[in-house]
Amino acid sequence: MNDRVTLGLIGVVAGIAIGFFFDRMRRGAAYQNRDEILRQAETEAENIRKSQELSVKEELLKRREDLERELNGVREGVRDQERRLDKRESSIEDQQNDFVKKERMLEVTQNKLSDRSKALESREGELDQIIKDEQEQLYKITEMDSEAAKEMLLSRIERDLGNETGAIILKHQAEVKQECDKQAREIIGMALQRYASAHTSASTVSTVDLPSDEMKGRIIGREGRNIRAFEKATGVDVIVDDTPGVVIISAFDTVRRQIGKLALQKLIEDGRIHPSRIEEVVEETQKEMDDHIQQLGMEACQEAGIVGLHEKLIYLMGRLRFRTSYSQNVLGHSIEVGYLSGMIAEQLGLDGTLARRCGFLHDIGKAADHEMEGGHPAIGAELLKRHGEGPEVVHAAAGHHDDIRVDYIYTVIVAAADAISASRPGARRETLEKYVRRLEELESLACGFPGVDHAYAVQAGREVRVVVDSKNVNDREAAKMCRDIATAVESSLTYPGEIKVSVLRESRSVEYAR
Repeated sequence: MNDRVTLGLIGVVAGIAIGFFFDRMRRGAAYQNRDEILRQAETEAENIRKSQELSVKEELLKRREDLERELNGVREGVRDQERRLDKRESSIEDQQNDFVKKERMLEVTQNKLSDRSKALESREGELDQIIKDEQEQLYKITEMDSEAAKEMLLSRIERDLGNETGAIILKHQAEVKQECDKQAREIIGMALQRYASAHTSASTVSTVDLPSDEMKGRIIGREGRNIRAFEKATGVDVIVDDTPGVVIISAFDTVRRQIGKLALQKLIEDGRIHPSRIEEVVEETQKEMDDHIQQLGMEACQEAGIVGLHEKLIYLMGRLRFRTSYSQNVLGHSIEVGYLSGMIAEQLGLDGTLARRCGFLHDIGKAADHEMEGGHPAIGAELLKRHGEGPEVVHAAAGHHDDIRVDYIYTVIVAAADAISASRPGARRETLEKYVRRLEELESLACGFPGVDHAYAVQAGREVRVVVDSKNVNDREAAKMCRDIATAVESSLTYPGEIKVSVLRESRSVEYAR
């Protein structure tokens, strides 16, 4: 029994000792963890402190760089201002020196003029005395009294002055004509420089693409009833040839041709092609075309800056979109003539708005010349007068081709702008045969003069360069030949604009060193 108690006590003591030992070990580990955590915290705090110090230093460095850049910019601005001030100061000094020199020169000139005036006064006195002495001697020699001598002298002076006056008038007339030509060229050139528009050529026929050749048979119809109904409704000719996938529409009236093209395209898209459907589609297309023409006229008026125009005139101007003259679209030509007329009028100090209106409406007669008798100038003047346009606009339309006597300056301006728009390169298209023939005629005409070796038409026929033989033609003869060729071109050929004639004479010496 005692042994068991002793063993129990030993066990208890041993358990307490073991628990105490483990508690000591656990506390030691906790202390170690605490120390490790403290060290890590101190390390992290040190790292944070260093990173904060580094970021603060970087921020200070960045601010210092920004301040230095601003300071450098201010310094550079100050240097620039100092340089400008130095230049201005030097220029002021140069001006002061120039003023001093000019003052000295003026003083010298004034002194010379005063001396010359004194000498002239003394010389005039001497001349008056000499004239009196000569008059007395003439009276004694001719035995004429002063009245008769005066009459004879005055009549002679009158004849001399008449001749001199005529020569002076002719001289001033030539100078005035030269100056007027120069100003006219400057005005026209400035107008052309301020306005330049693109030119597009329009064809005289329209083509409609077909989805397949089978559609040609449907367009023709049984025994040709569809194509006859279409031509009767539209007033156009439909040409169905061997060309695959294409049908050609031809008509004198371009509006009808456009209506026929649009109507045929609608019929092809719809697929139902028979006489009643053709009439329905053509009538619908005509209404759409009228609205489209009215819209084109309004857009053209807006582009040209024309306001207050009658609706009928707007419609007629829209019709000009489908009218061409030598492949030049007449509506585009009218807008261009309006712009050029306004610019030329403003250069001359006239009403540019009125001139622009005259130029814009000058060819309106071409929209109705197939419906009314007469030329397009007379038709256009009648239409403009009928719809309330002013006399200047009416006269410009009637007289822009010099058909009537010119009563308004705006008619002359419109005629000049019309010629500029029609004749400048690219405005109107010529056939290749006519173009080549004109170049050949120009070269052959120049080669027909004696002493000419070669002649070349360059710059699309706007210049001809003539090479002459230097042995047979001298410089004076070359200058005369240049004028003679230009005169022959003016009298023999028809061409737009002007042709420059250049005569080249070259003397060449060749030797060989052996």
